[in-house]
Amino acid sequence: MYRNYLKIAFRSIWKNKTFSLINVIGLSIGLSAAFVIGIMIYYDLTFDKFHEDRERIYRVVVDDTQGPDREGHFRGVPVPLIDVLQANSTGIDHVSPFFLFGFDKVTVASSQEEFDWPGDIVIADQEYFKIFNYQWLAGSSNAALENPYEVVLSKSRAEKYFPGKLPEEVIGNTLIYEDSLIVKVTGIVAEFEDRSDFTFKEFLSRSSVQNSEKYSYIYDTSWGSISSSTQLFIKTDKFNNKEAVQAQLNALAEEYKNEEMAALGYFRSFNLQPLKALHLNDNYGVFDNSSYRASADILFGLGFIALFLLLLGCINFINLNTAQSAKRAKEIGIRKTLGSSKKQLVIQYLGETFILTLSAAILSLFLASLLLRVFADFIPPGLSLDLMQNPVLIFSLLLLLILITFLAGFYPGLVLSHFKPVSVLKNQSVLDGDKGSLRKFLTVFQFVIAQVFIIATLLVGKQINYLINKDMGFKTESIAYIKAPRGEASLEKYEAFKEVLEAVPEVKNLSIAGDPPASQSYSGRGVSYFSEGEETHVQIQLLYGDENYLDLYGIDLLTGRLPLKDSISEYVINETLMRQIGFQKPEEVIGQQFKVNNKNIPIVGVMEDFNQSSLREEIEPMAFLQDSQNRTLHFSFEANDIENWPLAINKIESQWKEFFPDETFKINFVDEDVKKFYSEEQSTATLLKWSTGLAILISCLGLLGLVIHTTERRTKEIGIRKVLGASIMQLNLLLGKEFMVLVGIAFVIAVPIAWWGISTWLQEFANQTTLSWWVFLLGGLGISIIALAVISIKIFAAANTNPVNSLSTE
Repeated sequence: MYRNYLKIAFRSIWKNKTFSLINVIGLSIGLSAAFVIGIMIYYDLTFDKFHEDRERIYRVVVDDTQGPDREGHFRGVPVPLIDVLQANSTGIDHVSPFFLFGFDKVTVASSQEEFDWPGDIVIADQEYFKIFNYQWLAGSSNAALENPYEVVLSKSRAEKYFPGKLPEEVIGNTLIYEDSLIVKVTGIVAEFEDRSDFTFKEFLSRSSVQNSEKYSYIYDTSWGSISSSTQLFIKTDKFNNKEAVQAQLNALAEEYKNEEMAALGYFRSFNLQPLKALHLNDNYGVFDNSSYRASADILFGLGFIALFLLLLGCINFINLNTAQSAKRAKEIGIRKTLGSSKKQLVIQYLGETFILTLSAAILSLFLASLLLRVFADFIPPGLSLDLMQNPVLIFSLLLLLILITFLAGFYPGLVLSHFKPVSVLKNQSVLDGDKGSLRKFLTVFQFVIAQVFIIATLLVGKQINYLINKDMGFKTESIAYIKAPRGEASLEKYEAFKEVLEAVPEVKNLSIAGDPPASQSYSGRGVSYFSEGEETHVQIQLLYGDENYLDLYGIDLLTGRLPLKDSISEYVINETLMRQIGFQKPEEVIGQQFKVNNKNIPIVGVMEDFNQSSLREEIEPMAFLQDSQNRTLHFSFEANDIENWPLAINKIESQWKEFFPDETFKINFVDEDVKKFYSEEQSTATLLKWSTGLAILISCLGLLGLVIHTTERRTKEIGIRKVLGASIMQLNLLLGKEFMVLVGIAFVIAVPIAWWGISTWLQEFANQTTLSWWVFLLGGLGISIIALAVISIKIFAAANTNPVNSLSTE
């Protein structure tokens, strides 16, 4: 019996090659997108799943609140919190702090070979290896990092520093960090084989830094100081009483709170973040060295995209097969006359659907491989179709194919099984209005999805262009900066380097300062302002620069003067800070004072507002000051002389090598830094473009199938109308208007959905583009033109057919 089912299924598929091909292509496109997105979701959901007792591992994070609308989230913690928890805590087995730190270079003592910017270095203690399960190739976790001047290397880093040596042979060798910190290798560990955010390669003992004057500054003892490079992980005891541990953290936050800030409504809390939430939490991020940042919101959106594309493919299947039901009516009537039950007919049809679905799945694997190459710049390097070998994904794939088979094949099979044998064998109509209404509804649904994608793509692109091109309040074009080597103690040496560059004709407006006006780093402090007996506390961002800095970046000084050279006790504030302390005119605020650590700091000037980070954020209150400890050299190139920039950069690099022969030269451009603020949005836009293209393709394939069915069913009508004098344009209008009405209805439904979705997304941005009416109109016009082209191609072909051929049987 089943052999007969298969034989009939293959015959039916071959007989209706065009419709079968449309079904397979539509499903394969949806499945390929689902495969790629499914792999991406699985990839990000399976980070750090292999650690022993992972449900007991937490990161301590910091959350600040100031009123109902202002909050901050930090992955770093105050250093004193580490000491308190290590000295006295209950319900915790291990407390592991570590500090992410970047060294300019490391030297292998035995070979004197130098390695610049090795990266992926952490400063930790022995507790780290008691929480996280590393495989030890040499040395032991029991005494690792227990003493000063010890380092543990990963296998790959050991092979890099000591090529050709076995792990045991590396033990005892000496490494020198930045010509001053001399350490001994005491252990070699293997990198994690499974996916992990803990990609560190070198582990320096914490006591090495505490005993070193040069690096002890990272061990800040202030409860108010937070750095994202200072991480704290804990492992609870076997009872895993998270609530009890959290209660201890709450008590510490209360005990060590800043009373003045608390009186002004500013509260800080220490909270536990489970290890399983580390990879996908947007509030805290992962680590400073993370090159790939996942987003739960993006994965959620990708899941919906995969679902919609699969639905579009299934809708094609349902529409085309119910539309063709009349062709199979006699077959079904004969089968029912010969004794076939409804159950057998549905099973037969589901079998045909499964064959098509399986064919689509095989084709989709090739398409998925192509999509992975297309999205290579937006996915992590470890993501590939090899993940499909995972038993979980294989089972999910089989379950998906069965679900699609049932979803796409059950209803058409049910429709066919309900045909009455007597009616179909007498050539009476077996179709009713309900089936046509369902096809219209599903077609509208398809084009609603396609048009929402189109409108969303246009508006997301419009927002990104707005962000990139909007004036941030300072110059970004033609400006570059070079950071001085860490540890360079001589400001005079850097000043001399600056003077040499001033002689390079292509270089203009040099300034020694801190970070650019907009950057991803943050330096700030809390200040107090007293007016008429009332105290106002403000958290302000600090910007460091010399007397040339504001002029270089085109930031206007509205009133007053610049701080005196090397003065950190005078502020030039921005307009936002001016308004926040109650002044509306720049002239009025000159001479007012802030109180910082019981010291009065006068306001000597007001500068215009500018955005200090991504335009997602509001402009923050800021103060500009001078500080001789800054070591970043900013300068501009001649904007109209771009062709000579490479020559100028070569000149700068040659001078750099004379002043800093042992350091790597690296130049950064401010406009490129600004574009990096929107990498997530640009990835979203690219994914939307491809999703839109796939949605349009699937929808138009389904529309083409319905048009083919309509023209085949109305072949004789077309012939008669041509004989009676109907033109090709009249026939096109007659046959196409029904489909264009459906596209128009879809547009009316899609507009409010797209408007709501994009409006919600734009709420994340402090600076928003307008939801222009022409974008919606352009989206509707675009899909209408595409749909009209698809309809017209087939209708023109049918209308050009010789009517003699279609009427010859009459």
